[in-house]
Amino acid sequence: MAQRKGIGENKQKEEFHVIHKVPTGDSPYVRAKHVQLVEKDPEAAIVLFWKAINAGDRVDSALKDMAVVMKQQDRTEEAIEAIKSFRDRCSKQAQESLDNLLIDLYKKCGMVDEQIQLLKQKLRMIYQGEAFNGKPTKTARSHGKKFQVSIKQETSRILGNLGWAYMQQHNYIAAEVVYKKAQMIDPDGNKACNLSLCLIKLGRFDEARSILQDVVLVEGRGIINATPSSLSSSLSEESTKAKNRAEEMLHQLDQLDQYYKSEQQLSSFSSTVSPSSVPTTSFEETVVEMLDKLNNEWVPSFRSSRRLPIFEEISQLQNQLACN
Repeated sequence: MAQRKGIGENKQKEEFHVIHKVPTGDSPYVRAKHVQLVEKDPEAAIVLFWKAINAGDRVDSALKDMAVVMKQQDRTEEAIEAIKSFRDRCSKQAQESLDNLLIDLYKKCGMVDEQIQLLKQKLRMIYQGEAFNGKPTKTARSHGKKFQVSIKQETSRILGNLGWAYMQQHNYIAAEVVYKKAQMIDPDGNKACNLSLCLIKLGRFDEARSILQDVVLVEGRGIINATPSSLSSSLSEESTKAKNRAEEMLHQLDQLDQYYKSEQQLSSFSSTVSPSSVPTTSFEETVVEMLDKLNNEWVPSFRSSRRLPIFEEISQLQNQLACN
């Protein structure tokens, strides 16, 4: 009877840990996870994660989990300093995920220069064969599901994040180059929309329109051909988002065209219209206002002197602009 009771208690403990995703044991790290996930006390969990790091208990996981909780508590700058201070205690295998976490933290803090520097460093690691610890793929996790990511996909993802960082600096020429490279490697609708946004900012409306129309067409096919499987369902959702975004951006472009035509009409009849009847808002101000609105609506990731080809292309374009 006692044996059955013991088995039952052990089973309940196992189910508890599975349900709450809490590791077993009574170490500092386990206590921190219990406070974080079961007691729902993030500030107390941060203190316990510190203790786990200082005790050398699962330092890789403790540092990453603590930084994530700090980010959730709007203690982003502290999280950045914690990673920089303690990452030397972590394993080599943990460094890549710490870099990814740092990029997210830099993005939240608006530290664009630091974000760009780290993204370039990650691209250089790929170029030198050091990414994924030398393996062709890695296991990633999203919304509780694991999936495989290839070097090709990771390169495109990093280029996409780099392009968005350049856009935050209003460096649309560099962003255009980076997004085009990302699309050549592993195209997707979201990055295509971001590329179109770059072209809109540069005043190249016809090019932007052509890309957006392609997104609507291609992503529409993806939605129609999707199967009921969980992976296809996720892809179908992404296709729907990209298609809706492209359609909205096309609508914004149509509005810009209308404003442009109205401005031309006003200019042609300026001699016959009294100054008091002309709108005080200029065409340029209207365009800038609309583009800023569009940008806000669609806000969405070296040791060697050898430079990546993508950086060479950006530098060449910048030099050309400087000479003009």
